[in-house]
Amino acid sequence: MDLRGALRRTAMIRPAVLAVTLPGATELRLEAEVELRRRGWPVVDAPAAADLLVVCGVLAPEEPEWLDGIERSMPEPALRVVAGESGQVAGVLDMARSDLLDRAMARHGVEVADEPGADEHGDHEEYGDKHGHGTRHDSSPPEASDDQGDQGPDHRGTDHGHGDHATHSDHAGHDHHQPADHAAHMDHMDHEGQGGHMDHMGHDMHAMAEVAGLPMAERGDDRDGLRLDQLHVPIGPALSDWPAGLILRLTLQGDVVQDVEVDHLPVLPSHPLPFWDEPWLRAAQGEEVTRGSAARRRCAAHLDSAGRLLAVVGWDDVALRCRRLRDEVLWGASREGIGGDLRRMVRRVGRSRPLRWSIAGLGELSADRARAAGLTGPALAADGDAYDRLLMWLSEIERGRAVLDDARPLALDDRIGPRGRLGGPQPPSRGLLDVLPELLTGAEFACARIIVASLDPDLDELALAPVPGAAHA
Repeated sequence: MDLRGALRRTAMIRPAVLAVTLPGATELRLEAEVELRRRGWPVVDAPAAADLLVVCGVLAPEEPEWLDGIERSMPEPALRVVAGESGQVAGVLDMARSDLLDRAMARHGVEVADEPGADEHGDHEEYGDKHGHGTRHDSSPPEASDDQGDQGPDHRGTDHGHGDHATHSDHAGHDHHQPADHAAHMDHMDHEGQGGHMDHMGHDMHAMAEVAGLPMAERGDDRDGLRLDQLHVPIGPALSDWPAGLILRLTLQGDVVQDVEVDHLPVLPSHPLPFWDEPWLRAAQGEEVTRGSAARRRCAAHLDSAGRLLAVVGWDDVALRCRRLRDEVLWGASREGIGGDLRRMVRRVGRSRPLRWSIAGLGELSADRARAAGLTGPALAADGDAYDRLLMWLSEIERGRAVLDDARPLALDDRIGPRGRLGGPQPPSRGLLDVLPELLTGAEFACARIIVASLDPDLDELALAPVPGAAHA
């Protein structure tokens, strides 16, 4: 076998992807997840494991510096591409794969020549430069796969007999978690430390440390009165299953969070309407929006949030099922069409004792505290911990399924988006960010990502202008 043939059968055909989503690019993230899953390209959560850095969204002037740092941490031949508009993802990925292959062959002194039929989606040249500026390239949605019921883990993500869904690469950074017996995988996790997730957290922090650097530890008073090393650790924004643009700067003593500073990438006011809140905001501007379209967006948002939380916990198979249901809801599936899959997924999550044990007690947020922070959505209604918030999302999904096909106009006073009431003195996610320091302080480091995922703030909402004089719901 010549080198060209060998390279075409290696990872360059399906490059490992590190995906980064910028604020305002939720729709692009969803498009990229579907396209990467359809192609079977693995998605990783650290630069050292990535061949390709895919950035979804419009770059602000100050962003290339930290993205440059990530790219420098990737092994050669590394490549960064940017998809800035809907419809570009498939073409950008075609171009990136071809460029990676060319670079790999050039490094080995192989003359590069075009071969007909090499690209999956046609000629990549029409898509312009490496930043993804070019013509549209729409991709068809993946086919739905057969449901496997509630008997053990869902292995559809690795079932190579399901066409477009051949490889579970929808979930970024958890490919290494796929146990043969998922119940055993969950059972080994202790309630306080989340077991093997310390390794996963370290993997994420390795990625960020490559960007921002980790300062030397200093001494500080522990809760027990001891003088222990303090370590200042930034988390984000280039993490899988992480709110786009969110940056947390943690002060750790041992494995306990002592202090939290919340920061984020710039949220440009020129961004389009927040994707998950769009139906209600359009209705507030006088457009005609049906109740069904609003219910679809709310259900899809909760499925997305549930999928991210389950992925962080390590339930990759159920997380993948949530994402497939999310996509089907957005593509217009009828309530009857998704009813069976949805009921089975909800039943499986609700019946899992290991899942409950792994996240119960994390991020306790009472209704009184949530109300004082201005929260008006599921985090307020849940009145509890991370597990309660997950169940609240699932409950709202089941309730919303009944009106997915409702063609009546959305009521003028219906301003409740997926994360809370819109049009108030602050966007719903502002309150979610405000309660993060309180919920994370005193928590173990391995639990921090679970708590964040159970709130899943949407930083796109920060671009919304507050309404003067508005009262809390």
